[in-house]
Amino acid sequence: MTDCGCDTARAKLEDYLHGELATQDCCDIEDHVKSCSPCGEELTIGQKLSDKVKSACCETAPETLKVQILQSLEQS
Repeated sequence: MTDCGCDTARAKLEDYLHGELATQDCCDIEDHVKSCSPCGEELTIGQKLSDKVKSACCETAPETLKVQILQSLEQS
């Protein structure tokens, strides 16, 4: 495994978070963030943000909001 460097790690971070990288690229990024605290922090922030977005997408709107939107559309 080789250290891919900060520029490469940061450029591929989003793809890494979405599981869109080849195994070797994932390993290279994981090795890099173990030894580079700024990139490690960026990865942590990205993971937290991704988790928040995923959880927000799982929430459903209250039925009253749905009714209000439909009524508003009918009045348009």
